[in-house]
Amino acid sequence: MIPRPLAGKRVVNTRAPHQAADLDALLRRRGAEPLSYPCIDMAPPEDAAPLDEALRAAAEGRFDWLVLTSRNAVLALARRLETLGLAPSALGKQQVAAVGPATAEAARRLLGVQVALTPAEYVAESLADALCPAPGMRVFLPQSEIARPVLKEALTAAGAEVTGVTAYRTVMGRGGVNVPAMLSAGQVDAVAFTSPSTVHNFLRRLVGEGGDVADLAGVCVACIGPVTARAAHERGLEVQVVPEEHTLAGLIAGLEAHFLEGI
Repeated sequence: MIPRPLAGKRVVNTRAPHQAADLDALLRRRGAEPLSYPCIDMAPPEDAAPLDEALRAAAEGRFDWLVLTSRNAVLALARRLETLGLAPSALGKQQVAAVGPATAEAARRLLGVQVALTPAEYVAESLADALCPAPGMRVFLPQSEIARPVLKEALTAAGAEVTGVTAYRTVMGRGGVNVPAMLSAGQVDAVAFTSPSTVHNFLRRLVGEGGDVADLAGVCVACIGPVTARAAHERGLEVQVVPEEHTLAGLIAGLEAHFLEGI
């Protein structure tokens, strides 16, 4: 019999509502029970003028690179382009780089552009290296208002002309199951984090809704990659799973390996 280490495991999905389905499907396919607890959501920027100006420039091909660091950035661009009445495919007038395969797929599906570059490791530091920035290189970098500055700083330090704008705001999620009560009752087996903001907001929600961080003792904390794991460590969490492949599939594989040890 093929072992199914996730069968019956209750895993908290902290992703935004519009992103949760992918992870839910992967968990169910392996017999796990996903517990919806959205800890982040998207909102438009408070001032969209800088984004609009950059999008119009990109539609005219004024940049050398469009750099996409998340699926949310892609979705935010698609929504704003529709509002502006601009064709998403116009963004293809510059080369497009994406931080990983999921972001690249979103760019193809929502913007109709082909991604020319993804780094070997799906983090901003590797993306900066892969771009081989040079003096005068013009880069359009749309991100969340809380994005780490490492990518913009690395490109700017190499002499690139970076137009970094807020494409969307990351806000607190809401709804889902009563995770504080389930943790208190020992009814949660794992919590899956896919970004530093999911970590921060999970803890804010948990405490704000009467939960106790101490109830995470014995619960598997799974982080999609090293940046998210670092955020968890900085908040005092013990992380059990950080997959080598920083994707949802890698996260599932890491969870399976963790629970397989207990079979």
